[in-house]
Amino acid sequence: MAATRDTSQRRLQISELVRQHGSVQVTSLAHRFGVSAQTVRKDLRYLAERGVMARAYGGAIDSGVMNGAAVEPNYEAKCTTHLDEKRRIGACAAALIKPGDTVVIDSGTTAIQLAEAVQDIDITVVTNDYGVLTALAPKNNITIVMLGGELRRRNMAFYGGLTVEALDALHVDKLFLGVDGFDLERGITTHYEPEALLNRKMVETARLVIAITDSSKFGKICLHRIIPVTALNMLITDTGAPEEIIQASQQLGFELQLA
Repeated sequence: MAATRDTSQRRLQISELVRQHGSVQVTSLAHRFGVSAQTVRKDLRYLAERGVMARAYGGAIDSGVMNGAAVEPNYEAKCTTHLDEKRRIGACAAALIKPGDTVVIDSGTTAIQLAEAVQDIDITVVTNDYGVLTALAPKNNITIVMLGGELRRRNMAFYGGLTVEALDALHVDKLFLGVDGFDLERGITTHYEPEALLNRKMVETARLVIAITDSSKFGKICLHRIIPVTALNMLITDTGAPEEIIQASQQLGFELQLA
């Protein structure tokens, strides 16, 4: 992109980028607008002082995220956006599940596509997601362990102390982890604190941690952190993944599969 040196125009564009993506990074903005990192930091400071965004390490976050505002899309919107990509990711993830495996399938619309794609074979699936349960129920060879708790209707999944405690005695081969936000510096994040707590417990129980997400989640930062990117064993996403994610897989040592 050509250099954007007009201050007011650049700051307006930065504001729009934050609204679209939930977060921005200093280095990528400097490259995008053809200005120095110091200039970008001044822009972010100016916008943060006016409540447009909140400063964060290496960049800024949508102020709505930091204030706990309802920035999470509703369930119906999640189910219909990026559906083709989610189906491809689900099929790619399902191919990793072998007879005899015990796996955790996290909540989320990509997880439901994984559940739809998995073969009716002798495996055990642990989940807290109602949609995953519905997709797996007709597959008679699959043993389903449903984690209890309180139903959160916003994403049709169960959370709470009972849900976390149910994982205490479990050890599983693979965790397929859904993603709300994926940022190389801030890690894997979610909108909902009980989900972050549950996901961290899922990570503890699993031998392999596999994130499944479409590329729209890259660069987004939600309020509650689950794990750093370095804790991943594998990432399955679509071919729209940015180059920095491909480079990070090589530098940080997690396997990358593009569906």
